[in-house]
Amino acid sequence: MNYINKIVIIFLLCFTSSFAQEKLTKEDAVKLALENNYGILIAKNNVKIAENNSNLNNSGYLPRITANAGANYNLNDTENTLQNGTISENNGAESKSYNASIGLNYTLFDGLGRSYNYKKLKEIHNLSKLEAQTVIENSLLQIFSIYYNVAQLTEDSRNISESLNVSKQRLLRANYGFEYGQNTKLQVLNAEVDVNNDSIRYINTRRLLANSKRDLNLALARNVYTDFSVETNIEFNLDFDLNTLLEKAKNYNIEIQKVNKNLELSEFDIKINKSTLLPTLNLNSSYGFNKFDNDASFNYATQFSQGLNAGLSLNWNLFDGGASKTRIQNAKIYEDNLKVQKEKVLNELERNVANALEVYNNSLFILNAEEKNVETNKNNFSRTEEKFKLGQATSIEFRQAQINLLNAQSNLNAAKYDAKNAELILLQISGELLNTSF
Repeated sequence: MNYINKIVIIFLLCFTSSFAQEKLTKEDAVKLALENNYGILIAKNNVKIAENNSNLNNSGYLPRITANAGANYNLNDTENTLQNGTISENNGAESKSYNASIGLNYTLFDGLGRSYNYKKLKEIHNLSKLEAQTVIENSLLQIFSIYYNVAQLTEDSRNISESLNVSKQRLLRANYGFEYGQNTKLQVLNAEVDVNNDSIRYINTRRLLANSKRDLNLALARNVYTDFSVETNIEFNLDFDLNTLLEKAKNYNIEIQKVNKNLELSEFDIKINKSTLLPTLNLNSSYGFNKFDNDASFNYATQFSQGLNAGLSLNWNLFDGGASKTRIQNAKIYEDNLKVQKEKVLNELERNVANALEVYNNSLFILNAEEKNVETNKNNFSRTEEKFKLGQATSIEFRQAQINLLNAQSNLNAAKYDAKNAELILLQISGELLNTSF
């Protein structure tokens, strides 16, 4: 048994044992991705940060309360000389003081800037959800692209394995024929070459399959050496209408939603800047006490005071050199830019939907043609095989029919998964990807 055949047997055993592997369904892959994918986890954490920022605690609506306390100790030697020359000394004079207070500061009115900023933070939170949805959609597309690549390579390896068995049967027949003098050694050598070529093709396909499985495990954030099998059955949604897709895309496409959300934020920016033109009214209040233990130089040995203080302060920036006016003008220009961007996105969206639908329809046409091509090549191979067994076809004709069938099967697999990926892209553009049962 030569080296190539040993390797082939090992891979065939691996392929046979794969039926006992974990069956990773498309639904399982989606669930694992949503739970473990690194990019999705980071996006979810960014949403939590935006949610924290939009909390009432970060709104400026709550008052500020501060507490202060202190104590001082003094030990002094003093000497006082009166106008008549009398000297008064006080050595080792001790004095102590204590103080504590609690204060409240609250903005009663700030030109409604606080209100607009709070609403803006809420919309930033909503925008972060849309950003997370973008990451989720792109991650799912990537995962399905790898998943279907695994499925395609799985089917390719199965077809190559079957073709390899045919080549090995042909080699066995050629050896028998040579032993009984019915053919030449050249036919045996040609059959060996074909077995070796099919073996190499099978080994390379299995290597690509193993690599693709590791890629999928990485995307699902699990051990890259986890072995599994995938589903190879594919269903298509054949009921796509251009006008319906366009309508859905304008309402649900994630990029359109993000542009609309940024427009809302720009409106709040304009209002926030305008609020600086109005006065600010603040309430200040504090309650505290002070105690002094005086030395002998004071008339009072002890002094104590406590009380409540409260007041209002009004601040109105009547003119700031035109800085506020400039900020308002720039905010309006930025809003105009977003409106232009929205028009651009809408036009691009119409083009992308039309292109994606055409790609999808073409992919289905190619898939249908490849299915017919496989049937034709199956019939051709079956007839050529019968003629070859009867000696009515040469080994070259038989090998060509075999290669044609294998290539047709490979093209069919590629067409099938290309069509499914095209469908997923169409669903993403129209905003329906996350609403689809995979």
